[in-house]
Amino acid sequence: MTSSLRAYGAVTGAYWAFMLTDGALRMLVLLHFHRLGFTPLQLAWLFVLYEVAGIVTNLTAGWLAARFGLNATLKAGLALQVVALMALTALDPAWAVGVSVAYVMLVQGASGVAKDLSKTSAKSAVKLLAPRGGLFRWVAVLTGSKNAVKGLGFFLGAALLATVGFAASLWIMAAVLLAILVAVTAFLPGDLIARRKDAALRDVFSGDPRINRLSVARLFLFAARDVWFVVALPIWLADALAPRIGTADAFFVTGGFMALWIIGYGAVQAGAPRIARRADAGGGALWAVALGILTAMLTFAAASGAVLPVLMGLLVFGAVFAVNSSLHSFLILAYAGADRVTMDVGFYYMANAAGRLLGTVLSGLAYGAGGLALALVVAVGLALLSGAAMRTIPSGTARAS
Repeated sequence: MTSSLRAYGAVTGAYWAFMLTDGALRMLVLLHFHRLGFTPLQLAWLFVLYEVAGIVTNLTAGWLAARFGLNATLKAGLALQVVALMALTALDPAWAVGVSVAYVMLVQGASGVAKDLSKTSAKSAVKLLAPRGGLFRWVAVLTGSKNAVKGLGFFLGAALLATVGFAASLWIMAAVLLAILVAVTAFLPGDLIARRKDAALRDVFSGDPRINRLSVARLFLFAARDVWFVVALPIWLADALAPRIGTADAFFVTGGFMALWIIGYGAVQAGAPRIARRADAGGGALWAVALGILTAMLTFAAASGAVLPVLMGLLVFGAVFAVNSSLHSFLILAYAGADRVTMDVGFYYMANAAGRLLGTVLSGLAYGAGGLALALVVAVGLALLSGAAMRTIPSGTARAS
């Protein structure tokens, strides 16, 4: 195996480990504080700083990676996540609700910084280290496998909460991630060099209209998912199941479904090059419109309160969303300049984080005002806006190599 492939494998392995804890932490926090009686809007606020931190971090992470190298940003992300996990163990149930919310928001903000330092490193490594040819395939494999691992993390978080409790779960995850950090420090090849020592922070903002318009489409796409995914669905499902099977089992089933959704989404992402016949912006627009139509159909099932049809429909949503997401991930690397890939990727994922922030806030507001059905109605509009933004990008098949 070449040194480039070894570096790619090391970065990918570290990223998998990080995303496992990221998914588990999200489910731990959500279900733990729902059990403590937090309202949907209060639960949404727990994740707001996480997403705000993502916006800021993605703008600066690409610049940092360009100046100091991917090694530095990857290790910093892993170390910061260990600190965040340990900090959450200090949470005291006796604290006032406002204090608890503020504390968890701050810790989640640190976790958001950690995630985006790691993500920028891993995604940029694809452009720099992957073998020549088949860029769409390499991007799809990384993003698909990452989401499958994160899905496993959703189930792991729910299972740990139901078996060993909140604090013990955090210590276990911190210990595992610390071991990964030690391994990465010892074995990661030293050839992930910085590309632009003279890069200025203002260089992060892209002057390419394709990247800017793709970033807008990405913002609306992820808002269309997170408006029902972050707060609305897990609380709706846990509340619907708890009277029938008990709270602990409802947590298992909720975490299990969230894990299944993410794993299925990741599997479809990995196979997206075989599904999407058009690897261009026009194809992305068509897939976004299809997502909006599907979501509109799902709103009727949610309004009726039928659990199984909603869950089955959301699995289909995940498949269509995965193709959209993979096309975006391929196009950003196809459009990015080789000498500024970390900054272009960082700018793009800044828009991704902004979409997640918008979706997170809307998830708490929509669910509190009209339940899951209203959250899905909002998702329809956001998906169609994503498609409209894709239509403004000049069409034509991008190079998949």
